[in-house]
Amino acid sequence: MTAQPPSPRTVAGWILRRPTGLSEAEQLQLKTVLAHCPELDALTRHVRSFAVMLTERQGERLPEWLEAVRQDDLPSLHTLAAGIDRDLDAVIAGLTLPWNSGVVEGHVNRIKMLKRQMFGRAGFRLLRKRVLLYS
Repeated sequence: MTAQPPSPRTVAGWILRRPTGLSEAEQLQLKTVLAHCPELDALTRHVRSFAVMLTERQGERLPEWLEAVRQDDLPSLHTLAAGIDRDLDAVIAGLTLPWNSGVVEGHVNRIKMLKRQMFGRAGFRLLRKRVLLYS
């Protein structure tokens, strides 16, 4: 009787976790899966390389990462690369600079929540008053 292969969700979890966060058994199983599927091996390399760029703020490496992605036959990553290319400067800045728009996004979400709560009940004047009183 052969062992049942891991589920796609399990393999995705192994790929997305830090390699140091995997047990020895998980590392061995992942190594076996990657040995049987070269496309998945290439995907794993790209995902982990991008994760390092993201966590260590190495945005200057993004153009070489995009070029490496284009060298492999991975259509889903090609789609991601094309999306990144549309606003490359902003993505590089986001991966490099320490600033973010988190506070602004929080305010936008709060205003949208207030607007949803009041849907159909009142006009702009009441919404404006609620937003200003909250501040």
